[in-house]
Amino acid sequence: MILQAAAELGIRSVRLTGGEPLVRPDLPTLVELLSQVEGIDDISLTTNATLLAKYATGLKVAGLNRVNISLDTFKPDRFRHITGSDKLGDVLAGIEAAMKAGLHPIKINMVVLKGINDDELPEFAQMSLSDGWHVRFIEHMPMVAPWAEADQLVAVGDMMETIQRSIGQLEPCLVASGTGPAKYYRLPGAEGTIGFIGALTDCFCSQCNRLRLTADGRLRPCLLADDEVDIKGPLRSGASIDDLKRFMQEAAALKGERHKLGQGFIPSKRQMWQIGG
Repeated sequence: MILQAAAELGIRSVRLTGGEPLVRPDLPTLVELLSQVEGIDDISLTTNATLLAKYATGLKVAGLNRVNISLDTFKPDRFRHITGSDKLGDVLAGIEAAMKAGLHPIKINMVVLKGINDDELPEFAQMSLSDGWHVRFIEHMPMVAPWAEADQLVAVGDMMETIQRSIGQLEPCLVASGTGPAKYYRLPGAEGTIGFIGALTDCFCSQCNRLRLTADGRLRPCLLADDEVDIKGPLRSGASIDDLKRFMQEAAALKGERHKLGQGFIPSKRQMWQIGG
């Protein structure tokens, strides 16, 4: 019902996030239900891919179109440092399974951290040439994380310079698929693309067109602000489709011109895994 209301307002794309969506046992059933909503033509999933090898084919059959995979390093020791686990092999197997299942385009999200993984920029970029990956490099947002500090920002301009100095000239290109804040480029001869998300140096808030529905039934217009519109309460009280559409419009109206990262930013009262970050 919520998605039906969203579709009637013109929303066409849905992404399932977490936490980690793949730990939900009925995820394929949920994907199948979402794919049946008239007007929704793109369903994607953001995952750490540790369980993706097991579920990729089933999710494709259920109606999933594509996946975004979080991967910040190819080095096992660094992977352990960042994630606290030794599952790099599972992630790489998940990427391979997603490719075989036809979950295209597969987007690999790498948060670039100075002194942590910035020396791997050329290696990740090379994957757009050798394996057709669609790699997206993301500026670190100085929020709460045990292994990240505020001074570890690598600006998009510096990322591009490193890649071009090491591999070759980046040529602007159209987005691979879906909508989002990344600006896309391609290395000469590459099947894949390289995207850059400049959360700090190239604020995209004024063009943001996303709403998040949290697990506890609240519409959140921005990851970096605590504004929320309750939708679960009214829904359980018998809210109509038109009521839900009004709540969504109220949430959209709360979207700000820009975030306050780097300007006395106060972290959200809720962690990213609680709000779909």
